[in-house]
Amino acid sequence: MQIPSKYDASQVEGKWYDYWMKNNYFHSTPDEREPYTIVIPPPNVTGVLHMGHMLNNTIQDVLIRRARLQGKNACWVPGTDHASIATEAKVVAKLKEQGIDKNDLSRDEFLKHAWDWTHEFGGVILEQLKKLGCSCDWDRTKFTMDDDMSEAVIKVFVDLYNKGLIYRGYRMVNWDPEAQTTLSDEEVEYVEKQGKLYYVNYKLEGSNKTLTIATTRPETILGDTAICINPNDERHQALKGKRAIVPICERSIPIIQDDYVDVEFGTGCLKVTPAHDENDKGLGDKHGLEVIDIFNSDATLNSFGLHYQGRDRFEVRKDIVKELEDKGHILKIEDYNNRVGISERTKAIIEPRLSDQWFLKMQELAKPALKAVLETEDIKLFPKKFENTYRHWMENIRDWNISRQLWWGQQIPAYYYGDGKEDFVVAESIEEAVELANKKLSVTSGAVDKSLVVGDLRQDSDALDTWFSSWLWPMSVFDGIRNPENEDIKYYYPTNDLVTGPDILFFWVARMIVAGYEYKNEKPFENVYLTGLVRDKQRRKMSKSLGNSPDALKLISDYGADGVRVGLLLSSAAGNDLMFDEALCNQGKGFANKVWNAFRLIEGWEVTDIEQPQSSKIAIEWFEAKFQQALNTIENHYSKYRISDALMETYKLIWNDFCSWFLEMIKPAYQQAIDKKTYDAAIAILENNLKILHPFMPFITEEIWQHIVERNTDEALIVSKWPEFNEVSTSLVNEFDFASEVISGIRTIRKQKNIAFKDAIGFSVINNENTKATFDAIISKLGNLEAINYVSEAVEGALTFRVKSNEYFIPMAGAIDVGAEVEKLTEELKYTEGFLKSVQKKLSNDRFVNNAPKQVVASEKKKEADALAKIDTLKASLASLE
Repeated sequence: MQIPSKYDASQVEGKWYDYWMKNNYFHSTPDEREPYTIVIPPPNVTGVLHMGHMLNNTIQDVLIRRARLQGKNACWVPGTDHASIATEAKVVAKLKEQGIDKNDLSRDEFLKHAWDWTHEFGGVILEQLKKLGCSCDWDRTKFTMDDDMSEAVIKVFVDLYNKGLIYRGYRMVNWDPEAQTTLSDEEVEYVEKQGKLYYVNYKLEGSNKTLTIATTRPETILGDTAICINPNDERHQALKGKRAIVPICERSIPIIQDDYVDVEFGTGCLKVTPAHDENDKGLGDKHGLEVIDIFNSDATLNSFGLHYQGRDRFEVRKDIVKELEDKGHILKIEDYNNRVGISERTKAIIEPRLSDQWFLKMQELAKPALKAVLETEDIKLFPKKFENTYRHWMENIRDWNISRQLWWGQQIPAYYYGDGKEDFVVAESIEEAVELANKKLSVTSGAVDKSLVVGDLRQDSDALDTWFSSWLWPMSVFDGIRNPENEDIKYYYPTNDLVTGPDILFFWVARMIVAGYEYKNEKPFENVYLTGLVRDKQRRKMSKSLGNSPDALKLISDYGADGVRVGLLLSSAAGNDLMFDEALCNQGKGFANKVWNAFRLIEGWEVTDIEQPQSSKIAIEWFEAKFQQALNTIENHYSKYRISDALMETYKLIWNDFCSWFLEMIKPAYQQAIDKKTYDAAIAILENNLKILHPFMPFITEEIWQHIVERNTDEALIVSKWPEFNEVSTSLVNEFDFASEVISGIRTIRKQKNIAFKDAIGFSVINNENTKATFDAIISKLGNLEAINYVSEAVEGALTFRVKSNEYFIPMAGAIDVGAEVEKLTEELKYTEGFLKSVQKKLSNDRFVNNAPKQVVASEKKKEADALAKIDTLKASLASLE
């Protein structure tokens, strides 16, 4: 097979990916081997590959490929998430472009458009992962809206409801006015925003006197139903029992008392708007206040907004302030920094809103999940620092709002049959719901005149939170909810490693642990590796808006998938944010070329049955010891999920020890053959290098592996055997470390004195360190020495260098042009003496020494000392040449 002179990733990657797919290497079925299982964090079905996906999936592929090489039954389950909010928003926007309003469609009509969108754009990201080299079991690809996955979600909802853990409640929720749905507390991000604090005067009823409140949201004045004061606030004793008039709407409201009011904030008078603030709602319930909701679902004002009806809340804010000013109600306006909640998905500012929603009680469910991570350590987080975050979230967990006002997603299996608050049943199908409803009616009324039929029931229009499907992921991908005793779930569960971002530690990771203990009474995975976020060189988070996120597929096109994988991992320290630099991908590409050229060098040698040189024999022994030492370090890094460190150790072994040292040690002389024993050993060493490099750079390693010798399909690198670890000969490794410094010293002198490598040179050593002669043959070969002479005294007329206390001498006679060297040293001495004179002249000037900054004077004195030392060295060198 002809070997190309240059490595071209574009000609290799597709070829080997197709080969792996054709031979079913990625597919797993239960057998007698130890399973190794990873479930992919499912990306949004309509998403595209970004740098975070690239990093996360590269790490997963490294782990799964290594497990496969270790002989484990490796199963990496891919899939996508239906992403209710994001996908529905995209479908709504597309419909709008076509002049279609979602509100004019039935649910079924809208879902047809959503499925059309999903079929058109869904799965793009999975195809892109193939370009990266991801060895997922594509036969097992799952989608959270697959029929079997949806059945599992509904089954769990009904079960939790029947256990009394799911309930329907009228609560203050986080409302996203853009997506027009409620969000859980975890889907709200809080940001600091520069705003205003408005001091507004309210008239007291039946009086010309006023009281002043401070608010950041003057538009909500129209929903005020009370003013609250602290009963202990001396300033407002006269207000007790009075009423105030709300500006603009002129509504009379009571002045109530509660020690909830902070006397230090604002004026000590608090406007109470129960429909638009969670704390105000608490006050309203306590004091029996009226609730007035002034907003529509899109955050425009409704009829309670009077002449502002139909207008956006922020637009209204400007105009209502102007009206208040015109009517003399504004006392003053101050700048004010405020923490504002925004939607994690749409970035819209959240509106607190009262709404009937479905909730899951979390406190009891969370206890086994808390214990598994923080007490028994059945589940380990890497890095460990995230345990504190996990503890904080889980110990302060609140009930989970699991309903969303969306159509794309699993529809809540609650069925209504009357107008009463409790006139509903929860069931897996409408047929079961009819049966339950009729039973419920006969119990409550004693007898039912007419049984309900399917047409009498109305299913809840809300969909379930997307996370309510993905929290079942490690079980549902193996059908473990519907068929809890099936072969797959018993074999693959619990899974081994989960690789994800710390931003979804609570959203997804913690909830999967909760679900695992609730439905399998077992952890869903053993280890959680939390990657850092990908940032640019300026430490900014990568985003489309900043324009700092590179096109993932273009990177692969420019540098090859192997180069990009290496580039990502070289910039990724365990658990820390990584500063991505495209130059690292180029470094990865350069590494691929280095490995390719090393292979070409070996393949280019003529092999004959000649005697093995001593230098090659010891080189092989040394590299095998070095390989075992590196393998031990690599295994240690893997055990601690320091994937980047494992790559760096592999990188250094191959680039420095294999390419730069080993191949030089065994390389035959120009146009000479290599002995077969050394060649065979070099190939075996290369193959072991390819095995440990394969998880990081799968394509080039398979290409070289298949070029070395013709292989059967069961001999492909992807299913070969991970190298075994043996005892390390540290003495051999340490001896070479010393020998390498000697070789570097010889090379430095050759370079400085311009002594060509083809010219053999004499070499003597005073062996004060009592070093062994193990590597003398290699020192002699790589230094092109006539011989190595062990002496007890310094060699006159020789160039010299030291390694520790050993002294080495290279006689100059015949090695260099003495006349030219004398001329060169004399010229350098003359220049240095002139430089010294100029420095000393400056230091002899008292004015300079007394007035210049201390560090400047110190710098000049150092220059003087360095020049004096250099002059001594130059004079000694000239003396040795006479």
